[in-house]
Amino acid sequence: MTNFIPIFPLGLVLYPGEQLNLHIFEPRYKQLIKECFEAKKPFGLPAVINDKVSELGTLVNVLEITQTYDDGKMDIRTEGTEVFKILEIVKEIPDKLYSGAIVTYPKITMRGSAGLMKKLLAGVRAIHKQLQVDKDFKKPDEELLSYDIAHHAGLSLEDEYHLLELEQELHRQEFLKRHLAKVVPMMAEMELLKNKIKLNGHFKNLEGFSFK
Repeated sequence: MTNFIPIFPLGLVLYPGEQLNLHIFEPRYKQLIKECFEAKKPFGLPAVINDKVSELGTLVNVLEITQTYDDGKMDIRTEGTEVFKILEIVKEIPDKLYSGAIVTYPKITMRGSAGLMKKLLAGVRAIHKQLQVDKDFKKPDEELLSYDIAHHAGLSLEDEYHLLELEQELHRQEFLKRHLAKVVPMMAEMELLKNKIKLNGHFKNLEGFSFK
């Protein structure tokens, strides 16, 4: 299946099911959001990486325009729905300020390993504990997918995009597993280093070496 969608390229990765708040100020995107919201139609949010529009992105619904300013700027709430792949970018559309794209939709599977997801959650929460971050995923643990936790695992933008490229949930879980296997021990080492630095300069209660 292919179709034409308006696009709003941004320097971020949005996953299906994820909500995103945006402040809209450019004339072309004020027009895009107004039209999509009134027609109840989605738009595409392709990721911009290294100043280049990537071929993958996420279809987005405008849930609410929370505020409209006197100059037409808007604050909006959106939600990602499904992954798309750009076949062709249409830079100019008659009577429109924004661009569009002809897209197709990869077949994305959501069934992964419940046991592996438990381990991933434990790893993400270990990072959050080290950083003193309290994150509510707003879903029971057994309902969480890789998309729900990916932005909270310390991935780079490039890695977030790579996860978007993976069509099978099990592959996305394995990717996060490899990432956490590197990050969690690193966080533990940083905590030890921080404690050593805190102790430096303090009086230490240490036993002297005893020659026998």
